[in-house]
Amino acid sequence: MTLSDVDDLTVKGLGPSDIDSTGTLNGSLQSRLNQNISDIHGQVQGEWTEEEEKAVRRKLDFRIVPVITALYLFCFLDRSNIGNARIQGMAKDLKLVGHQFNWALTVFYIPYLMVEIPSNVLLKRIGPRLWIPFLVFAFGFISMMTSFVKNFSQLCAARAVLGFFEGGTMPGIAFFLSCFYKRHELLLRVGLFVSSSSMAGAFGGLFATALARIPEWGIKGAKINTWRNIFFFEGVMTMLIALMGYLLLPSSPCTATFLNPREQFIAYQRMKREHHDSANHKITAKHVARAIANWNNTVCALGFFLLNITVQSFSLFLPTILNDLGWAATKAQLYSVPPYVVACIWSIFVAYLSDRTRLRGAYLMLGCVLCIIGYSILITSPPPSIAYLAVFFGAMGAFPGGPGFLSWGLNNAAGDSVRAVSSAYIVSVGTAGAIVATWTYLPEDSPYYKTGHSINLGAQVGVGVLAMLGVFYVRWENRMREKGVRDGRVEGKNEEVVRDLGYRHPSFRYTP
Repeated sequence: MTLSDVDDLTVKGLGPSDIDSTGTLNGSLQSRLNQNISDIHGQVQGEWTEEEEKAVRRKLDFRIVPVITALYLFCFLDRSNIGNARIQGMAKDLKLVGHQFNWALTVFYIPYLMVEIPSNVLLKRIGPRLWIPFLVFAFGFISMMTSFVKNFSQLCAARAVLGFFEGGTMPGIAFFLSCFYKRHELLLRVGLFVSSSSMAGAFGGLFATALARIPEWGIKGAKINTWRNIFFFEGVMTMLIALMGYLLLPSSPCTATFLNPREQFIAYQRMKREHHDSANHKITAKHVARAIANWNNTVCALGFFLLNITVQSFSLFLPTILNDLGWAATKAQLYSVPPYVVACIWSIFVAYLSDRTRLRGAYLMLGCVLCIIGYSILITSPPPSIAYLAVFFGAMGAFPGGPGFLSWGLNNAAGDSVRAVSSAYIVSVGTAGAIVATWTYLPEDSPYYKTGHSINLGAQVGVGVLAMLGVFYVRWENRMREKGVRDGRVEGKNEEVVRDLGYRHPSFRYTP
């Protein structure tokens, strides 16, 4: 039996070593796949009850969600800890002057942006169980090595390599989740893993406070102390989490060893029916074009761009903003924790409501209203206590938006090859917003940073406009399909062409 004989029971996550030169599956994998297919076509064939599906979903939740949440938490921690290191003496030790800190932030996002789509293509070839933990281990190692940099040039080099490995993590995890969860189950799970970015901010402040107090250690010429401890120990923790990810993550519903054969059948079939998926899982130019030409994806990508200006500037500069309001370094680190904790809880609550109500755009508009309130207050240069309150509004408004836009795009992009490109496309465009974010708060604007707050205020107005346009478009398109305007896409077409339509299928309905 060769891989082409598997028909729709395509096994994602196979590596080159699993297939010989003739396209035949190797040894034990062949036997296991034969057994799975026999089980699926035999004793487990048929429909399933709602209780059975809930049981499968619970198993997926207990195995997958905690692992990917931990992986992304340390991803975001390694990205944003430079803000904590800055006020613990990094800028002074490396003699950073003028806009050099902003340049060190910018160089991270250039390779980050460039690798996102290629990374998801590789993920589909290599498999998520290998590729995602590899990326996490690699950027953990680079974060650890950042503790040894001696000057601005070395810092920029380390940040660029860090961005190269981190770039594929978020779109990779998002696509991975979309292969296990139905459209209206997705935002809560994406919300849980992306909310770890706000928890990373909270942990970042606590970790930075504790790690910076570790006494100097190391060998001559490579002493580790204060801010260097932050990079070193957080990098080591990231590498350990990556190894855990490799041991626990499944590659696909068909190969999830923690599910029995019937549960594998349910997990696979419910996703196939949800997305009108085809057996062709190879990414082609057609799938790339469909992902980019999807109007909803364009709205989500532009919305993510504007939203990321706020989220990334918040994460990178909050310790500096609090420090410049008059609080000492240690106090500023600790004061950065509560806004992130509140934002995390709020993000999960919003994601839960959004999945329950099957709405995306309305909650994105709610978030931008909170942000507009927060940044409108900050622009007035209020007393520190009022400014600190405004920070909470900004955090609660901004952090739910990332998973909101990403899930909205994934909900409205099918089949799996289009979703793989869509997740990377949305995050790639969004990353350009992070580059803008690195230049929103400049030293000459200290301590009130009116320019940075004004940029974020304008960005959030744009987010609200795009969310409204997105809702209007998908509701209009759904009405067109209900009237039969898109039925010509299936009339006279063979089964393979119809199955490959994905989100363009007349029976597919967009999520508003």
